[in-house]
Amino acid sequence: MAELKTKLNDASVEDFLNTIEDDQKRRDCFEIMKIMKQAAKAGPKMWGSSIVGFGSYHYKGASGREGDWMLTGFSPRKQNITLYIMGGFNGQENLMKKLGKHSTGKACLYIKKLEDVDKKVLKELVSASVKVMKQLS
Repeated sequence: MAELKTKLNDASVEDFLNTIEDDQKRRDCFEIMKIMKQAAKAGPKMWGSSIVGFGSYHYKGASGREGDWMLTGFSPRKQNITLYIMGGFNGQENLMKKLGKHSTGKACLYIKKLEDVDKKVLKELVSASVKVMKQLS
C-alpha cells in the first residue's frame, strides 16, 4: 500500500503564506487561517508543502488504509484558494446557496477571492464540517 505523501510537518505556516505573490490572495489566506483556527480550536500546521491544516483525526478506510488527516484546511493554488471541508456538503444546501461565488469538489470548496463569498456563511460551513469530523473521530 502506498504511503500518504501529504504529512503533517514543522514548516512555518507564516513563512509559507508570505511566499504568496498575489497581495489579495495572501491577505485572504491569512483571514481564512483565522476563520479555520477559530472553528477547529487548533493552530495552523503545514501538511505537505502547500496545505495549511487545523486539528487532526484518525481515519480507517474500507480498504484497510488508515492514517491521520486535518479536520479542515486550505491551500492557495494558482487558479483559486482550495478549502478542505472534510465533512462534505451533504446537509449544507442552505448554506451553500447563501455562500456566494464558488465551486465544489467532493470535499473541496474553491473560491477565487474571499470577497466573493459571505464570510459569516463560510464560518458556519467550516464550523459545521469540523463538528462532523470531530464526531467521527
